[in-house]
Amino acid sequence: MDTYEIIKPNIPTGQVYHFTTDYGVEYEVRFARKKENILHAVIAFGVLNEEYEGEEYALTNKGDVFKVMRTIITIIDMYGDKHPNTQVYEFTGVYKEGEDTELSQRTKLYLRYLPRIFDNTWEITMEGNKIFVTKKRK
Repeated sequence: MDTYEIIKPNIPTGQVYHFTTDYGVEYEVRFARKKENILHAVIAFGVLNEEYEGEEYALTNKGDVFKVMRTIITIIDMYGDKHPNTQVYEFTGVYKEGEDTELSQRTKLYLRYLPRIFDNTWEITMEGNKIFVTKKRK
């Protein structure tokens, strides 16, 4: 699977990963733990470049969305290997300006890729524009 070079956290169990695309766009993928449940990780990724005026969720429109998503899939797998007890992953697709649909384009994109990340031992549910991927109980 063709991905961008991933910069892992300095600590193997760290929460923040980085990569830079062939177009020089720098991404950060961050896993935040819920205070009330440390086995619940909220996944956020965005652009760090100043040219996007601090809008970390800006759409770059560089034509490399598939390679970016493959890289993010790889990072989620890497994180999962280091945190095997994680029970819930949460994704929220930020709306782009002018978007007024029930699900954002980014959420729809996540939904397309989640089956490539999580096997049938996980359940995918939705609450509005949020996606929850929960480990099924045995």
